[in-house]
Amino acid sequence: MCTGIRFTSKNGAMYFGRNLDWTQGYGEKVVVTPPAANVPAAFERPEDPERGHAVIGMGILVAGIPLYFDCANEAGLAVAGLNFPQSARYATGAMDGTTNVAAYEFPYWVARNFSTLDELRTALAHVTVVAKPVNEQLPVANLHWLIGDGTGSLVVECVDDGLRVWENDVNVLTNEPDFGWHRQNLRNYLMLDESLPAPTSWGQAALKPFGSGVGVQGLPGDYGGPARFVRAAFVNAHYPVQEGEKDNVTRMFRTLGAAAVPDGVAKMGDGAYEKTLYTSCFSAATKTYYHATYDDPAIRAYPLSACDLSGSEPVFATAAA
Repeated sequence: MCTGIRFTSKNGAMYFGRNLDWTQGYGEKVVVTPPAANVPAAFERPEDPERGHAVIGMGILVAGIPLYFDCANEAGLAVAGLNFPQSARYATGAMDGTTNVAAYEFPYWVARNFSTLDELRTALAHVTVVAKPVNEQLPVANLHWLIGDGTGSLVVECVDDGLRVWENDVNVLTNEPDFGWHRQNLRNYLMLDESLPAPTSWGQAALKPFGSGVGVQGLPGDYGGPARFVRAAFVNAHYPVQEGEKDNVTRMFRTLGAAAVPDGVAKMGDGAYEKTLYTSCFSAATKTYYHATYDDPAIRAYPLSACDLSGSEPVFATAAA
């Protein structure tokens, strides 16, 4: 389970973030990959430039390869992978005449090579996402991806009929089912309203609301993908637009908090419980990556400007003092 959202500030700067929900972590840390990093690619891609964007985000390092759960670049393009276990269908092998990208490298490939959604839209028309594991110990993860910049967001899904690119006008993504289903499902909640309901009468009985907030009665409260999608979409759409960095980062963490999963409420088939392991936020305004964990809710900041971008390999970042 996971939840991702995107919004913009009063001056149009993008903020992009996600909850990562799972039963256990993988030793993930904030990883920075310099523009000239020599990262092994899963497939031959002559079109990839020798020098790409600097990339920062949460992930792990395996044999010099950054496996990003979510990441962003200095151009303000961000991407997050969210669990899509039932519907994801990757190609089983490379396809001639296309750009072949392994599922594990897709977030890094996006953030390293593209500056805008427009550039990416054009490229995705000729991309094959391949079910190639990074090694024998790490199986292929079935994901779909939320991608955003200052102009909007996309959802990329690999399903039975191929690669789909959805224009995401609600700037939210969770898990199963596919994005198209989630978008249609919002029509079941047209009656939700942030306003205080007006008093009314039932015959001779005068009825008044108990207090504010009852206009969203019917907002789903469970922790499944459909419910979290509706909650995140409603809160994201109604949260007042903010101006400064602090207020926008606060907005991100509060909005994602509406879809966060506490321990003990989401039991898996194996008896383990999912919970929100971490929450992240990328600010395109300051090129800063923020995150907080379940056990330590203090928000830590990782400005890209404070990172050493002169190296030739990805490294773990250090939080600002």
